[in-house]
Amino acid sequence: MIKIESFVLGPVSTNAYLLSDPETKKGIIIDPGMNPKSLIKKIADLDIVAILLTHAHFDHIGGVDEIRKLKRCPVYIHDLEADWLTNPKKNGSARWPDLGAPIETEPAEYALDEGQTLEFLGIKLKVFHTPGHSPGSVSFLYEKHLFSGDVLFKLSVGRTDLLGGDNNVLLDSIQDKLFLLDDDVIVYPGHGAKTTIGFEKDNNPYV
Repeated sequence: MIKIESFVLGPVSTNAYLLSDPETKKGIIIDPGMNPKSLIKKIADLDIVAILLTHAHFDHIGGVDEIRKLKRCPVYIHDLEADWLTNPKKNGSARWPDLGAPIETEPAEYALDEGQTLEFLGIKLKVFHTPGHSPGSVSFLYEKHLFSGDVLFKLSVGRTDLLGGDNNVLLDSIQDKLFLLDDDVIVYPGHGAKTTIGFEKDNNPYV
């Protein structure tokens, strides 16, 4: 049984997610944000086999290098944002210096793409390319659990006023990909509370 835990990290309360197998003591991390002390404490006795990034905005990548060096695990990101990891202007950390120092990480080891299936911990995660909030935004689906990054929130959607953002593309990603999933799929967003696909179809005022 895979355990899913969330950690609210950094100055803009970014959700990081830990998926772990208590039997094998292996895990994967989705979006390790800034100031990841609580997450690092939790993974002390775990073998982290991968870091998966929904996108490369600074608040989602702030803990990447610290955890990668600690656990010697590879990082996965969509190719359209591969160079954002090394560029503070593109990942946004240079824009808000009051939130922390500019963030530059080592390049990712692996690329993500639409329709890809990742296998870790004996489970499969399907990759959806869901641009709009940013060009390389992706969402990960594990059974009935969707990790949507900053694409879809409870009663809201991701902002589109940052580099490469496009509101029409974002809404297409949600309508043409995420809203085709079953209504009972649980959505784990990059910020805020969990929701479901069915709830957002019926109640989200932006879609």
